[in-house]
Formats: sequence, structure tokens, C-alpha cells
Amino acid sequence: MASKLDRINKNRLRSSNVTVVISISLVLFLIGIIGMIIINANSYIDYLKEQMVIEVFFKNEKDKKDLVKNEKSQLLYLDTVRTNPYVKSAKYISKKQAVQIAKKDLGVDSEALFEEDIFPASITVALKPEYIDSTHIETIKHQLQKNKIVDEVKSDSQLLSQMNKGVNKITIGISVLAVIILLISVSLINNSIRLKIYSKRFIIKTMQLVGAKRFFIMKPFLGQAIVLGSIGAVIALILLSGVNYGLIHYNILPPIVEYSNYILLFLFILILGVLITTLSTWLATWRFLRLKLDDLYYS
Repeated sequence: MASKLDRINKNRLRSSNVTVVISISLVLFLIGIIGMIIINANSYIDYLKEQMVIEVFFKNEKDKKDLVKNEKSQLLYLDTVRTNPYVKSAKYISKKQAVQIAKKDLGVDSEALFEEDIFPASITVALKPEYIDSTHIETIKHQLQKNKIVDEVKSDSQLLSQMNKGVNKITIGISVLAVIILLISVSLINNSIRLKIYSKRFIIKTMQLVGAKRFFIMKPFLGQAIVLGSIGAVIALILLSGVNYGLIHYNILPPIVEYSNYILLFLFILILGVLITTLSTWLATWRFLRLKLDDLYYS
């Protein structure tokens, strides 16, 4: 009879442990998905910023005698531009190259439409990430415009401003959603832990009545909480890795993300899983330690 009762208790304990691990892993997986969305959003923003360039168009001199002289002046200007601290790279596009680019963009091969060099030479300037904002771009454009051989300076600073506003709204929305999910997650894990500790409330009180210290009573519960939290976090990380691999493998997500951010996310999930389970276990155990013996039947 005693062995049968022990088997029943062990099965109940195993079942409660499995329930806690599943709850933790699913909750942490959901938090990880939110984290992945934020990381990928920031990576895409940085990627789009890097594609943004300032185009410097030179004055289109029609006199072919001055063509060589003009090109030398433009190349000297290019060298000057490259020395600026805000420049990541700068590329020179000659008049001939401009014509070839126009043909490619327009899908035209006929020379008849391009008898004259109607397209001016230019420079495309890619900025360093820390200088890619509306204020810096306008200042840089004004500085590049000062040279007398420059005709016009163009950029998509307005597009950048709109992109930043849109991204800020998305980031705020995701952050609010993440906080709500985190609160719900903590509540779900806490309830699972409380139910598990509730089944042991008489054992806890018995140990206390025979003189065991509170930390001695809590110690095995806290140790088990750390183990369960770690297992749940590892399962969540495996699921997240599988999702990330699938997105990249099927070209849904280009691999442009810095993996250092993923490492930080995985560490955060691992620590969060252990922290939540440990804190919930401590609070639940402490509650039953403070109750009187008669209150155990009604708690």
C-alpha cells in the first residue's frame, strides 16, 4: 500500500514538474520571439541606413576641351571628400558611367537616345552610421555644396525622417506588447510554481514544526526551481534557434543580423527563466512558512 502511494506521489511530482517546465519554456519562447522581432527591426534599420547615400552632382560642362581638366578637378574633390570624418566611402561616377547606368535603369540599349553626355559626373557618398540623421545630413550637404564645381547635392533625408518616425512608433508598440507579455508570463509561471508548492505545504509545515530553519526548508525547493528554470529556458532557446534557422533557410529573413545581439538575447532568456522560477518558489514557500497550521487547510 505504501509503495503504491509512493508511486502515485512520484507520478504527481513528475507531472507537476513537466507542467512547470512546459509553462516556462512556452512563456520564454514567446518572450524570445518578441526579442527577435526587436533585434531584426533594429538590424533592418541599420541596413537601410547604410544603403542611404548623398549624391553630389558636378556642373555639366559641354565643352569637350575641358573634359580632362574637369575630371582632374572632380577627382581631387573626391580625395578631399574622403578625408572627412563622416565619410564611410565615396565613389566617383564619370559621365560615361552615368550614361551606362541610365541605360541599365531605363532598359534602353540604343545609342540614339544618348548622343550627348546629358548626364553629369557625380560622387556617391556613404556616411558612417553615427552621422545618419536629418541634422547631420543637412549640415553635410551644405558643406559639400560649397565647392564651385558642384552643381547640386541630393539625399533622401526626408525619407530617413519618415522612416525614423515609423520605426519609433513600431518600437514603442512592440515594447509595450513585450511588457504586457512579460507580466502575463510572470503571472502564469508564478501560478504553476504556487500549485507545485501548494501540494507540499504540509511537508513544509511539518519540517518547520520539528525545528528546521527556514533556509534549510527552502533550499531543496530553490535548487529544484533553478533546475526547472534552466531546463525550460534551454527548451525555449532550442525552439527559437529552430525558428531563426527556418526563417534564414527559406529566405524569409536575410542573415544581416549581428549575432552578438542574439547571444545577449539568449543569455537574457536563460537568466530570466531561472530568476522567475527561483523568485516564485521563494515567495510561495515563504507564504506557507508564515501560515499557521490551521490555515493550511483553507489557503
